[in-house]
Amino acid sequence: MKEQMKGFLYNLINNNWFYRFYERKLESQIKQDSLPNHVAIILDGNRRWAKYNFLANKGAHTIGANKAEQLLTWIYDLRIKITTLYVLSIENLERDKKELDDIYNLLGIKLEKLYNDSRIHEREMKIKAIGNIEALPKSIKEILFKLEKETNHYDLTFLNIAIAYGGQQELVEAIRKIVHDVEKKELQISDINEHSIDSYLYTSHLPQPEPDLILRTSGEKRLSGFLLWQSAYSELVFMDVFWPEFRKIDLMRAIRTFQRRRRRYGK
Repeated sequence: MKEQMKGFLYNLINNNWFYRFYERKLESQIKQDSLPNHVAIILDGNRRWAKYNFLANKGAHTIGANKAEQLLTWIYDLRIKITTLYVLSIENLERDKKELDDIYNLLGIKLEKLYNDSRIHEREMKIKAIGNIEALPKSIKEILFKLEKETNHYDLTFLNIAIAYGGQQELVEAIRKIVHDVEKKELQISDINEHSIDSYLYTSHLPQPEPDLILRTSGEKRLSGFLLWQSAYSELVFMDVFWPEFRKIDLMRAIRTFQRRRRRYGK
């Protein structure tokens, strides 16, 4: 009976009329409270979704990329200022070459589309890739450079694309830069603190490097090295939905969960 009721509720919520009604109601509710300023999302579950739906990984990655496009519209509609998307980890670069080639091809198409999207200028969106960008193919590096150059003067909204990213690698690079500056006497050891370390991280360009909310799809309950330093006091929400199935109401439910928590920052 319990499983039947769950199935009934799932079908009801996904009914077009009811879904639109519920979406509007939920959006109205969360807008009555403070929204997170910086939302970071781990886009996870493409391959498992493909497996459960008897599809090739390539098809799932395509659907997931289309979902990321939709997400940016939802984020903007909710007036969230900073978005960080975990698209590809440094460990993901060890995947099968054919799968990686499919991902790179898809990324190139989507990034070119983003570059030609007038809305990034309407929204005054600064776009920046964070991660080991040198490990990426030349074509991907070139379009990322174009996006960063084209939007570098904006500071109204921010989109960070974590690609070939590893949190431990980010900290290692920051430590190396700090040691270099200390050796060059450009930084005093006594000046090293939480704020000065922030300035050596990939997210140093942000007015708020620390995410208020980190959301991960697919049911996995770990950060997988994502924003290790920046996430110290982030609220974490893990959702059982695979990324290709992610909906606007899932985003808003995560925000509602965030709003219901009391952020004490260890106090």
